[in-house]
Amino acid sequence: MNHPLDPVLVRLLGGVLALLVVASCVGAVLARRARDERAQATLRNFNARTNAWWVMVGVFAGALALGRTGTVVLFGLLSFLALREFITLTPTRRGDHRTLFWVFFVITPAQYWVVWKEWYGLFAVLIPVWAFLFVPIRSAMAGDCGEFLGRTARIQWALMVCVYCVSHAPMLLALRIPGFRGDSMSLLLYLILVVQLSDVFQYVWGKLLGRRKIAPNVSPNKTWEGFVGGIVTASAVGAGLWWATPFDPWQSAWVSLAICLAGFAGGLVMSAIKRDRGVKDYGTLIEGHGGVMDRIDSICFAAPVFLHLVRYGWT
Repeated sequence: MNHPLDPVLVRLLGGVLALLVVASCVGAVLARRARDERAQATLRNFNARTNAWWVMVGVFAGALALGRTGTVVLFGLLSFLALREFITLTPTRRGDHRTLFWVFFVITPAQYWVVWKEWYGLFAVLIPVWAFLFVPIRSAMAGDCGEFLGRTARIQWALMVCVYCVSHAPMLLALRIPGFRGDSMSLLLYLILVVQLSDVFQYVWGKLLGRRKIAPNVSPNKTWEGFVGGIVTASAVGAGLWWATPFDPWQSAWVSLAICLAGFAGGLVMSAIKRDRGVKDYGTLIEGHGGVMDRIDSICFAAPVFLHLVRYGWT
């Protein structure tokens, strides 16, 4: 792997900063011109989201500057916070407490230690096999049989989504792609950029043209117009970023389409869980966005798809 400040990585980060500058300027201008309350509320939400993006991009750029260790630690913290938000929403019992201790303070750090060690074989099975077996065993030892299957399944699901799926993102740094002279950090940034832009473009197109709801009982703000506009626009951006990847332009377009669709599916599934629990957001940590899980829900599904597409198609 090259130095973290690889020229390709710098260009990608520069593009992100330029987008944020434009978004901040547009938000400031439109906020002064907005007259009706609905437009003002929309712009307040837009500006809050933009301000939060400045903070999130700053944190992410700082982690990238620290190299692989800083990046793995950042995603480990994101998994920990997302796991906390998820578990907070799901009912647990006293018999789950020791199991949850293992989940938070042993299994999650172990998964990211394996990522840091670039030990793909154990990375692939630690949670889906060993933790999957360990969780019900540890809970059964507590002797609490009340709603045992449901409680165990919720903990296993939380581990899979919040830790295992998210850890696929920093595992990209372990890939060695023949003929690719770029830094694997740029692949990680490519994933984050395309998936998050897909969310942003779906939001923008939905606000501009959205009429027909996709799943109103799950996510009332998701429309077919926003979905198509956001996916197509983000995939086009991904195709234009082929120079930061081992893909040619057409390959980059198809890969971008795949991860945008996976990201949309992740957002929809995680929204269904929120509706089931009767809440709007997973948390309140990020102004304008909700909790950590509200921001990385699309990455939960997109990261595994991207890692395995690249690993089996280009390594």
